[in-house]
Amino acid sequence: MIPQTDPKGGYLAQRAEIDAAIARVLEGGHYILGPEVAALEREFAAYIGVRHGVGVASGTDALVLALKAIGVEPADYVVTVSHTAVASVAAIELAGARPLLIDIEPRTFTMDAAELERALAAPPGRIAAVVPVHLYGQPADLDAILPLARRHGARVVEDCAQSHGALSGENRAGSRGDVAAFSFYPTKNLGALGDGGMVVTADEALAERLRALREYGWRERYVSDIAGANSRLDEVQAAVLRVKLGRLDADNARRAALAAAYDRGLAGLALDLPARRAGASHVFHQYVVRSPARDALRDRLARRGIGTNIHYPLPVHLQPAYRGRLATGPSGLGESERAAREVLSLPLYPELDDGALAEVVAALRKLA
Repeated sequence: MIPQTDPKGGYLAQRAEIDAAIARVLEGGHYILGPEVAALEREFAAYIGVRHGVGVASGTDALVLALKAIGVEPADYVVTVSHTAVASVAAIELAGARPLLIDIEPRTFTMDAAELERALAAPPGRIAAVVPVHLYGQPADLDAILPLARRHGARVVEDCAQSHGALSGENRAGSRGDVAAFSFYPTKNLGALGDGGMVVTADEALAERLRALREYGWRERYVSDIAGANSRLDEVQAAVLRVKLGRLDADNARRAALAAAYDRGLAGLALDLPARRAGASHVFHQYVVRSPARDALRDRLARRGIGTNIHYPLPVHLQPAYRGRLATGPSGLGESERAAREVLSLPLYPELDDGALAEVVAALRKLA
C-alpha cells in the first residue's frame, strides 16, 4: 500500500532529535506555556517574517482567536470560501460572526478576487474581515485581495493551515495580512505529534490581546480582564515542532521536486494538473489533480494499493450542518461545487520515495 500521506514517516525521519526533545521536556518538569513554547513562538514568527507568534491548541482555535482579537462582532460578516476545510467556516461562527462564502478561481482553488470585489460592493451587512485560504500550499491572490479588503475597511486574516513556508512574492504566507492562523495537525507541512496551532502578527497590541484570549483573558494570573478561553500549545508539541521547523524548507523542496516529477509523468493525460500562481511559491501540502471521472479513478487506484484522498468532497455550503443557512456571494458557488466533484489528492509527503511515485504515475497512465 502506498498511503496518501504518512505522518509517521515524518517522525521516523527525525526520530532521534524528536525523542531527545520530548525527553528534555519530560525531564524539565514544565509542561504548559514554558520555555519550549516561548522559543517556538520566537522562531516561527521570525521564520514567517513577523514580530509575534502566539501558540494555541489547534489550527481552528488559531482562526477563532485571530477573529476575536481583531474585534469581530456577532452581527458582522466574515468573507471566506466554501471549497476549504470546514474549520475555516466553523471558526467564523465560533468567533460569533456570520460567514459569507464566495467562489474560487478554478485553476488555483483559492479565493477569486473578482468575487470578493462583488461581495464587498453589495454586502448583506457590515463585513469585518476577509479570510483568504492558502489551499493545498498555494497562496491566494493577496496582491488583489489585500487592497480590496482595506478599501472597504475589512481586516485580513490569512488561513495558512496548509501553506507553511509558501511565498507570495518575497513574503511568507502569514506575513501580509493583519494576522494569520496556522495549524500544526500531524499531516501538515509543519506537523506536530498531536493538535496544535499558532497565530502570528506584526501588531504588538493584537499579540498581547491574543495571549490573553488563549488563557481565560488573563493578563495577571487568575484575573480575567476580557472573556477568554483555554487554548494553549503544550510544551511537548512545541519541542517537537522546533525540531521539525529546522527541516521545513528542505521538506518543502522535496515536496516541490515530487510535484515536478508528477507533472512530468502525468503530462498528456486527461487530468488537470496543479497550477502555480505567478510570483508565488507552492509548497504542495497536497498534489491535487482534477478529473470528471474522479470517483471511478479513485476506486481503481485503491484496488492497486494506491491511497488517495478528496480535499474536499462537499463544499461547506452543501454540508448538512450548513446547507441553506449561510450567506453566499452574488455569483453563486458553481466553481466550488465543480471542484468538489473532480478533485483528487495523490500521494505526496517528503518521505515518499521515487519508486513509489513512479508506481503511482504508471498506474495513472494505465487508468486515467
